[in-house]
Amino acid sequence: MEEYGKILLIAMPTFLVLVLLEKLYGYLKGSDTVPMDDAVSSLSSGMTNVLKDVLGLSIGIISYEWLFSKLAIFSIENTVVVYAIAFIVIDFYGYWSHRFAHKVNLFWNHHVIHHSSEEFNLACALRQPISGIFKFFTFLLIPAAIMGVPPEVIAIILPLHLFMQFWYHTRHVGKLGFIEYILVTPSHHRVHHAINPEYLDKNLSQIFIFWDFLFGTFQEELEDVPPVFGISRPALTWNPFKINFQHFFVLCKDAWNAKKLMDKLTIWFRPTGWRPEGFDELYPLHKIDNVYSFSKYKPTLSRFQLYWGITHLFVVMFFLLDLFSRLGSLSFIYILVYGAYIFFTIYSLTDLMDKNKWNFLFEIFRFFAVIAIGLWIETWFGYSTVLYLVYAYQLIALLISIAFYRNETKEKRLVAY
Repeated sequence: MEEYGKILLIAMPTFLVLVLLEKLYGYLKGSDTVPMDDAVSSLSSGMTNVLKDVLGLSIGIISYEWLFSKLAIFSIENTVVVYAIAFIVIDFYGYWSHRFAHKVNLFWNHHVIHHSSEEFNLACALRQPISGIFKFFTFLLIPAAIMGVPPEVIAIILPLHLFMQFWYHTRHVGKLGFIEYILVTPSHHRVHHAINPEYLDKNLSQIFIFWDFLFGTFQEELEDVPPVFGISRPALTWNPFKINFQHFFVLCKDAWNAKKLMDKLTIWFRPTGWRPEGFDELYPLHKIDNVYSFSKYKPTLSRFQLYWGITHLFVVMFFLLDLFSRLGSLSFIYILVYGAYIFFTIYSLTDLMDKNKWNFLFEIFRFFAVIAIGLWIETWFGYSTVLYLVYAYQLIALLISIAFYRNETKEKRLVAY
């Protein structure tokens, strides 16, 4: 946990700088592909994911350490060859876990957050899940365990493999010649994120594109079919917590309402999007029928609301970096409380950008949470001066949320009259 936190101290600011550079590049070229409201949601989602991982809020059904201890035939040292083997096995694991996520109802819930953006940019690469509490696919690492790849090598390669998938989430890079036959490129991944019928569930590879060639899931980006991004049942929210569990709640409600016991039991493992017969009419869900004619989710935010959301985002990043820098010095209970406060802050931030007029209730909760932390620890997790800055920030956030509530209520009254 502590080592991963140190990696994130470098990775998080780096990703943020690259997102800002992509926005600047697009602005200068007259083709800005990074709307700030969408980017705030994407970055917020990334923060929830890394915080979940650092807090250890996931359970492996089978651990790689156990597989290694039971199946290893060879004993090999940490050489370059070992890392190369580990990387290829992890990429194979990534392809198939990715494919399961696209094909099975329950597993799609874990992956839907990544496809939820209706844009395609570096920021949307950071839309990663918090709903994957259980890790189901460790068994796909069995080849690495048999070959004796040490667990510490897998632990190093896994985050590196994930970070290497960041660069190809962009519309500013065209096709790359012969590289298109070796690596996953932006062109390949634009296809993957598209909801056009021609592109659905294609290009599932993560680093090496040859898995798609080998297993029949490759699709070239077509010049006459521009990719349209998002999901066919649009999220209609900036809130990563809601996006993470929307599909799961639909499955729960459908399972509850299903008349047949078999439908109740099997809906979880049916193909993605499957519902019992007649449910589309009985319990309709908003769905995009024509990918070339629909309105993107875009609540009308004032300039102040947008800038306040961005300010909120930087405050959250400060909290996260502070927490990650002190994982070795804070007690476990302090880490959990600090992490919970950050989770609530991200929820409230994105809830406000969804223009929920009741957002002030979350801010009241956060306000009293900060007061309680101050009375309990008498510092902000070790920093006396910072505590008063957090008090001030929290009070401002509460007052802004109350002002927003009053303004929204007033506008609705005027519309009613």
